[in-house]
Amino acid sequence: MKIKLSIDQFNNGLSVLSSKYDIYAPRVFEKRGTHSDTDSIRYDKVSNFQEMEFSRKSHFSAKETFLPINQLLFYFVENDYREAAIERKDIIVFLRACDMHAVKRIDKIYLENGTEDYYYKRLRDKVKFVVVGCKESFRNCFCVSMGTNKPENYDMGMNLDNEYIFLDICDESLNVFEGVEAEFELDYVSENNFSVNVPEKVDFMKIKDHEMWNEYDSRCIGCGRCNFSCPTCTCFSMQDIYYKENENIGERRRVWASCQVDGYTNIAGGHSFRNKQGERMRFKTMHKIHDFKERFGMNMCVGCGRCDDMCPQYISFSSAIEKLNNVIEEEK
Repeated sequence: MKIKLSIDQFNNGLSVLSSKYDIYAPRVFEKRGTHSDTDSIRYDKVSNFQEMEFSRKSHFSAKETFLPINQLLFYFVENDYREAAIERKDIIVFLRACDMHAVKRIDKIYLENGTEDYYYKRLRDKVKFVVVGCKESFRNCFCVSMGTNKPENYDMGMNLDNEYIFLDICDESLNVFEGVEAEFELDYVSENNFSVNVPEKVDFMKIKDHEMWNEYDSRCIGCGRCNFSCPTCTCFSMQDIYYKENENIGERRRVWASCQVDGYTNIAGGHSFRNKQGERMRFKTMHKIHDFKERFGMNMCVGCGRCDDMCPQYISFSSAIEKLNNVIEEEK
């Protein structure tokens, strides 16, 4: 069902949905950005359209709404354990086409990668997605090159046109909005400000010791901001927290981790892999455009450009892909 409605009508529909759902969308946190005079745009609960921010790219993806940064899995007591309850309603998430494609990639990892991840699925099943159409590309976006510019698999689509909103309602449970029927297609970007040549096939043994990786040894500081802002990074660590009263009582949590940060590859015996930042950059690049594709048939990177936006050292992941492609072309 496709309808056209005013912002007031849209807010009335959100009010109805809020009785069952918590609603998440990009929101501006004033003066809480990297510098004291900059804003931070990230996902948070909203109650109306005015609280949503769509004129600027969010600094962080929608991922944290259904894949928590810090997730309590279960409590343990002596020789027994108890699963942690889900203490929230179902949620509706407003996101862009690239982030919707990112959800597909996260699903591949947690749901279609051997054993289905129970703790992820029980949160994932509570989510409805609303894709917001993009009329123009944001800075550092290269979604067209990654084939993630066109919206798909959404529960509701939304176009913005000055004082009107256009909704493509696919899930009947979200059909609570009053408007008039309208014919339209969801907006999408057909051309970014730049394109990236992604290599079709990479021979790892030929590029693993290439000098192109050496520049990242001195440039990358291993802060992990690229991973935490990325909509498809899914690495985590496990933490057991013991209570002071009794060391046999506590809780287990799953916490986001970063392949770019010191200690990520530490193993028993004090050994560690990929100690140099160039090796870590190589690992991340290969995982995003080769390893994942070998298994699931699609690139992991969706071209949102947030890693480029967030890097304090101005390291460009899109440039890393281009450099790798040039190396492969030169060796043919």
